[in-house]
Amino acid sequence: MSTSAPQSVGQNSSIRSQQVPVEKPEPPHRSQTQRRSQRTPITQYWYFLPASIVFCIFVAYPLFQTLRLSLSGTDLFGSADTFVGVRNFVRLFTNPDFAKILINTALFAVYTVVPTIAISLVISLMLNRESLVNRVFRTVFALPFAYSVSAASIVFSAFFNPATGLFNEVIKQFGGSGVGWLTDQRFALLSIALTTVWMSIGYNILVLLAGLGSVPEDIVEAARLDGASGLRLQHYIMIPLIRPQLFFLIVTGTIQSLESFGQIHVLTKGGPASSSTTLVYDIYLHGFANNNSNFGYASAEALVLILVVAIITIIQFGGMGRKVDVA
Repeated sequence: MSTSAPQSVGQNSSIRSQQVPVEKPEPPHRSQTQRRSQRTPITQYWYFLPASIVFCIFVAYPLFQTLRLSLSGTDLFGSADTFVGVRNFVRLFTNPDFAKILINTALFAVYTVVPTIAISLVISLMLNRESLVNRVFRTVFALPFAYSVSAASIVFSAFFNPATGLFNEVIKQFGGSGVGWLTDQRFALLSIALTTVWMSIGYNILVLLAGLGSVPEDIVEAARLDGASGLRLQHYIMIPLIRPQLFFLIVTGTIQSLESFGQIHVLTKGGPASSSTTLVYDIYLHGFANNNSNFGYASAEALVLILVVAIITIIQFGGMGRKVDVA
């Protein structure tokens, strides 16, 4: 009796252990997004297709054609007929006028970008407060942004007129003599830069006012409680907080100044004596003006322009981009 009970208990326990099923770990459940992405791996690439087509048509293909033309000679119709290698580049860099053209391009960028940013920043800080007068002035200063390049250039050509122009009349009122704004080599490039500054101020003010409007009020109030006001508040609080907008305007303004064409063509056509000829306008002179059709030389200049713009943009991102990221 004593020996049979433990045996039956042992048999029952072994039977129970055999009857209990062993649970196997289930495989991890895949989310619906993962299953969908595995079923249709090509779907996500369809979103890149429209942008890729536009990029290939308007960027990649023209760039390839520019490179091909820069290494070729062109016929009377501007079509590539013979392969000349780097002959166009050699001709370009040995041209004594090319250095002057590069200097004009650099000076024009300085004459336009620096005053535009400075004037726009001062005006934006003055118009930052909400009032009826400031709203009126915001509209007035934003009006030049609505003008086209040709319309603004025609208006300023009347202002620059040596006989009846507004600027010479003002100078004469103060006892001075008239200035040949567009016919004097000393003032031609400055006159075009003045026109460009007037056209660019409106857009810059809109961007800077948007940046100033996004500055948190609690930061401004805290600075005022600490004693910051007037120029100190603008210099140490407002300007550092709109660095992204300033950086954007500097980069885009530099690129636009290097690629300016319309105001030069309307006001001076690169004269007098090539004193206002920039790299973009020289491309036009060799490629299109007077049926030149020298597309090989013009394409070589275009590639130089692309390289100059890329180098300046990289320098700007390396120098100012870090400060913007930190801010």
